Order: sequence, then C-alpha cells, then structure tokens
Amino acid sequence: MNKVLYDTEYLQLKSTTSYDGHEWVYAHRPNAKDVVVILPETEDEILFLIEKRPPLEAENKGEHTISLPAGLVGDVRKGESVENAITEELKEEAGIVAEYFEIVANKVASSSGCVSETCAIAIAYIKDKKQICVPTDDGGIIQDRIWIKKTKVYEWINQMQEKGYVLTAHTLAALYYLFNRKGN
Repeated sequence: MNKVLYDTEYLQLKSTTSYDGHEWVYAHRPNAKDVVVILPETEDEILFLIEKRPPLEAENKGEHTISLPAGLVGDVRKGESVENAITEELKEEAGIVAEYFEIVANKVASSSGCVSETCAIAIAYIKDKKQICVPTDDGGIIQDRIWIKKTKVYEWINQMQEKGYVLTAHTLAALYYLFNRKGN
C-alpha cells in the first residue's frame, strides 16, 4: 500500500513496501500522467538545451546540464495527450515547430528506484529552425539553446562533461534512439 509522506503541488514523497518487507521511499508527480522528451533534429544538427537544475547544484554534482526540450503531460493542460505535449513543449522550450515527429520509446524510467516517473521519447524533424515564438526560460532553468552538428555530438558532449556539465539520462536515451535507428 502506498502512503504519502510529504505532499506539495508538484511533487510527493511516498512510501510503499519493498519485496523484502521494508519501507521503500520514492518521489512521485501527482499532477502529471507522464513526461515527454523531444530530440529536435534537422538533416545535420541536433538542438540541445543548457539548463541549471537546483538539485544537482545543491548536491555539488554540476552547475549545468546538457538536456533536451521536455515537459510534463497534463500538468497544466488537463486531459492532454502525449502527442499534444510534444508539440507544445517543443514550441514553449525551443520556440520551434516540428514538420513531424516520431515517438521512439514509451515508459522510459531514468531512476526507477527513486522516482515513479516515466517518459516518452520523440524525435522531432525540424525543417525550419526559425523560432516562431520567444521560448520560455522555464523559471530560469533554461540557460541556452545550442544546435550541434550530428557528426560532432560525441566530441561536444565529452568537452562539456570535462567542463563539469552533467548529461541527463533522458538525453542519452534519446541520442541512443536517434543514432541506432535503421539507416544510421
């Protein structure tokens, strides 16, 4: 049986019983049914976000992350579908619109022993990189948006990690799907 230990508008700390009978504490998002992660790509580039995430800074893990546009499904737009969330989050966080997108994975967990959250990963095909609106900084989280040549992604990530940047698990998963699909 699940028990709420601490409750906020966007996050709960809950407990359940583990297989050996001990209490297992985890984080849960009560206001969203899923998360979407979007990898925007042109023919030869990928858009990355540089973000500041307070939990990583608080624990001295890193000041910046290498991430992708992402967001909660149904947190603000009640009854929202994963597909609608992909379109809206791409516009909100990058200011761009995809010609089309493909959901390449569902129910991907980044830290299944700590959080109940899963995400859907989509690759968004961008024909025109021109921003159609001013993207949000998401409360100061998003620091920069950088288009990187696909042929330079591995080298760029390594250079950024040497500078202390943290690569998010969902970004790594999306890159896996991008570079391991048929035809690549």
